[in-house]
Amino acid sequence: MARVTGSLYERRQTRQIHVGDVAVGGGAPISVQSMTTTKTADVDGTLSQIYALAAAGADIVRCTCNEQAAAEGLAHIVPRSPVPIIADIHFHYEMALAALEAGVQGLRLNPGNLRKPEEIKLVASEARDRGVPIRIGVNAGSLHKELYERFGGATPEALVESARMELGYFEEVGFDDVKISVKASTVPLMIEAYRLASEAFDHPLHLGVTEAGPPPAGLIKGTAGMATLLAEGIGDTIRYSLTADPVEEARAGRQLLEAMGLRERKGLDLIACPSCGRAEIDVIGVAKQVQAALEEKNLPIQVAVMGCVVNGPGEAREADLGIAAGRHRGHLFIKGKIVRVVPEDQMVEALVAEAERLVTEGIEARLAAADAGAAEEAEADRRALFEEKGKDANASEARVELIRKTVEEHH
Repeated sequence: MARVTGSLYERRQTRQIHVGDVAVGGGAPISVQSMTTTKTADVDGTLSQIYALAAAGADIVRCTCNEQAAAEGLAHIVPRSPVPIIADIHFHYEMALAALEAGVQGLRLNPGNLRKPEEIKLVASEARDRGVPIRIGVNAGSLHKELYERFGGATPEALVESARMELGYFEEVGFDDVKISVKASTVPLMIEAYRLASEAFDHPLHLGVTEAGPPPAGLIKGTAGMATLLAEGIGDTIRYSLTADPVEEARAGRQLLEAMGLRERKGLDLIACPSCGRAEIDVIGVAKQVQAALEEKNLPIQVAVMGCVVNGPGEAREADLGIAAGRHRGHLFIKGKIVRVVPEDQMVEALVAEAERLVTEGIEARLAAADAGAAEEAEADRRALFEEKGKDANASEARVELIRKTVEEHH
């Protein structure tokens, strides 16, 4: 049993893995995950939801990869996502290989769905060679039939054994960049399974009550399970599984961690694009300048810093305020609507000034105060940059060709 420190148990020590630039386990802050509900082949719709999830507090986002069109969508999504992307693999190992070609930062495999040892080991080998972690996502509702029979149902022991068997396949090919989940829709079963897993493995654990249902009942079930375990020091990353807008999942996850003192509360919520092939500024540098300026003023708003006027305002339209760069100018937007176009060297100053007005006057008033012609001016910049950089500035089509080749080879 973990040692009590104040009102909570000391966190269980685990190995540390990295999902993109997000550390999981090994004392890293507990991360919040959610999953898109869009068709992954709908690139713009999926990216819009990913940005909304990031603004709501998600550190990592999972997207389904159930068909070739989804894998090809991921090739376009990954370079433009503000957070690491995990591909959710269902029954076809070819989709895991395709997702790796798309550049995802993680995979989720369900041992109850993908069962052939040679296919599992092939995926693990490819992930190993790319430095991509895998979550072993055990689910009480889809255990292997043999485990149901051996343990007399979906017991905590059966869930943990499923994860242990999958780890055995991974170990055969020298792959251990792993996190584990043993989810169930019944809270007591979920709690006992994770307690057992925490004793059996030193890998980071991803917590969740699966198929919890719509709020408020789903929120209560998820909180009952995850908060119990977090209070015992168990858990390295979490996800609410709600029948609702996934933004509610991300927001609830962040609020739970803040309420338990496991993540710091913050007034400013800053999101930034990863600086893809269309970026015309040092996104990281500008984001740091904006964060320093706004944190000093302690303004409680969501702000987006986007490197590209082609996609930026639309992808980050859930943010209260944002700036997108292009053709040596900054497009200032509120809730995705352009309100001002400023010279590039005035971007940070203009953003900070607008943030202060936004907090004082409110969103509707600032939208009403938009500069005349700003939207048209921004659209002209957008069209010109699109023509200059081309349709495929991130070379995603090259990844798509690799995906198609991979799928053909393994059919």
